[in-house]
Amino acid sequence: MIPMLGEEEAEAAAEAVRSGWVAQGPRVARFEREFAATVGAGHGVAVSSCTTALHLALVVRAVGPGDEVIVPSLSFIATANAVRYVGATPVFADVDLATGNLTVETVDAVRTPRTRAVIAVHQGGVPFDTAALRKAAAGWGLALVEDAACAAGSTAYGQPAGAGAAIAAWSFHPRKVLTTGEGGMVTVDDAEVATRLRRLREHGMNVSAADRHASAQPVLEAYLETAYNYRMTDIQAAVGLVQLGRLAGLVAQRRELAARYHELLADIDGLVPVRDPAYGQSNYQSFWVLLNPAFRTGRDEVLAELARRGVSARRGIMAAHLEPAYADVAPGPLPVTERITRDSLILPLHHRLTEDDQKHIVGVLRELAH
Repeated sequence: MIPMLGEEEAEAAAEAVRSGWVAQGPRVARFEREFAATVGAGHGVAVSSCTTALHLALVVRAVGPGDEVIVPSLSFIATANAVRYVGATPVFADVDLATGNLTVETVDAVRTPRTRAVIAVHQGGVPFDTAALRKAAAGWGLALVEDAACAAGSTAYGQPAGAGAAIAAWSFHPRKVLTTGEGGMVTVDDAEVATRLRRLREHGMNVSAADRHASAQPVLEAYLETAYNYRMTDIQAAVGLVQLGRLAGLVAQRRELAARYHELLADIDGLVPVRDPAYGQSNYQSFWVLLNPAFRTGRDEVLAELARRGVSARRGIMAAHLEPAYADVAPGPLPVTERITRDSLILPLHHRLTEDDQKHIVGVLRELAH
């Protein structure tokens, strides 16, 4: 992945610096409004990362010690870590082979009386079945936190992936389609929850620093609860606003590149590329391929040969339960998760990728398949 950053972003950041307001301020507020509108949410609350967004989402859902939270192991480790931040226990569920996402069935298989919430990930930009999982979570009486770290520009049932989510967490890391360098967002439809989230990201203050400075009279703030410093800067938000204007074009370009990959890879036996699910469209934040037993070369050998031939591919999505940090967790069987993390790899997909680049990449894979 190469982030699409240009002179407009540089100028927007410079203008924020020249304005004298570089901390959380008016640009953050505007970015929150415009991002929420773009993803179909009522309110946006900008924070320092998607990890902190997930943490705050669990805090406002009152998840804590003694509770279990169902998460996919097949996700960046931050998804599971956020559960531990609030003192709860992550419970790993398996995923669908085609999408890499939780399903109603995989969640139900590990649900217990202690389950308080589910964190469902739109993996690599592929949306999970929002209609099915939201309905199931509501029926079970569970909070559904949507990890939309990779999903800006993805759609489900003809709407942005975040539309209709009670609470969702987003990432603006440079690996994402829309970046602010570092940064994240929580989107919610409940105005009172948004107000509390804004307090929680700023030490629990009942009046923001921006509002205090804008007042003509001294403002004596109060600190209503123990909270955090999870703020975004106006410099980041200035970049984010430019990026937001690019989003539709970036997604369209990525989908064109993905379509070319599908065409070029179609005749290679033993290799299955990620595709749109029937109910939505991916932004193709990651384009992964799954190697079947018919593929002659093992995944790690494929990565090594691609690197030798000048192609910067990466291993597929990690499985948190296989990492040392979760060695103390004894999950149930996760056969699909382990298959995907063992046998998949992520191919380059970015705005500088040419047709010749893609032909070269697929040519190497074709040689390794036979």
